[in-house]
Amino acid sequence: MNKSKLSSEEQELLDSVESGNFESVLTESRRRELESITSNTFKKEKRINIHISNRDLTAIQSRALEEGMPYQTLVSSIIHKYISGSLQDITANKSSKKTQ
Repeated sequence: MNKSKLSSEEQELLDSVESGNFESVLTESRRRELESITSNTFKKEKRINIHISNRDLTAIQSRALEEGMPYQTLVSSIIHKYISGSLQDITANKSSKKTQ
């Protein structure tokens, strides 16, 4: 880790951990709460089946290969980004700029 990019608080924490002087203030109930949140975050809830064109599947598999991930993970990420509102349609942005 590059120490020069740490804030003073982060540097203080790192120094404390590295010197063996770090003392956690995590309570047992907070630890259980965090474990529950973590396990729910990574829990796969449902399996779905969808039909898509061969062309689209090939394109998704190719993009996933470029990204170094399974194509199912990429599809799940795209769906999540769409639902959360963080997926941007760049073609829509291009066409709206042309009409302005």
